[in-house]
Amino acid sequence: MNEAKVATAVKICGIKEEATLVGMGGLDVAYIGFVFAKSKRQVTPERAARLLEVARGVPMAGGNRPLAVGVFVDPSMEELEATLAAVPLDVVQLHGKETPAFSREVGERFGVEVWRALPVTESSEEEPTDGPARLTAYEGAVSTILLDTAGGGTGKTFRWDVIPSYQEAAKANGLRLFVAGGLSPDNADRLISAYRPAGVDISSGVETDGTKDNGKIAAFVERVHLP
Repeated sequence: MNEAKVATAVKICGIKEEATLVGMGGLDVAYIGFVFAKSKRQVTPERAARLLEVARGVPMAGGNRPLAVGVFVDPSMEELEATLAAVPLDVVQLHGKETPAFSREVGERFGVEVWRALPVTESSEEEPTDGPARLTAYEGAVSTILLDTAGGGTGKTFRWDVIPSYQEAAKANGLRLFVAGGLSPDNADRLISAYRPAGVDISSGVETDGTKDNGKIAAFVERVHLP
């Protein structure tokens, strides 16, 4: 008997404008991301709070509201506390050198879901500490591992042929596996048909001249959810 296919969750990251959220109405978007780390897409906690208010008034597919993800790079607990006091995030996404112990403490202290982004190198001979084996340390510390191209924000894909080994390691450790890095409406269907990750995370791939493009967002979501 074939296993039922589980729909891949979509996260649109790096949101800065209300118009982006309004234009996403009716789309099957599970997560919206706000970047608090240094970036051209960085927003203040106060700005993110205003955007989240808008998002909560824009029903997505099925009338669901997207969950809010905050992206941080090596934050202190004090920074996280101040940010969460200003904007009620559902998820904290850690994108730096945060340890499993730190990741676990974030979830326990603030009562949020925690995701850990891990870079995938281009080396064909990965060391165990730089491959799927490293997921073991995050068992029980985070809910989700996000694979991204080394360097982050490069707009380039990593070698997708490593995804199955990471999916196996994620499943063995009770983790979900999301994929980021170089995704676009043009390659989304290939990724989904070949690997069907638990989720996908996109930012620059749905932008035109550095601004979120609602047409590209709609096309990406459609292609992720093709039968």
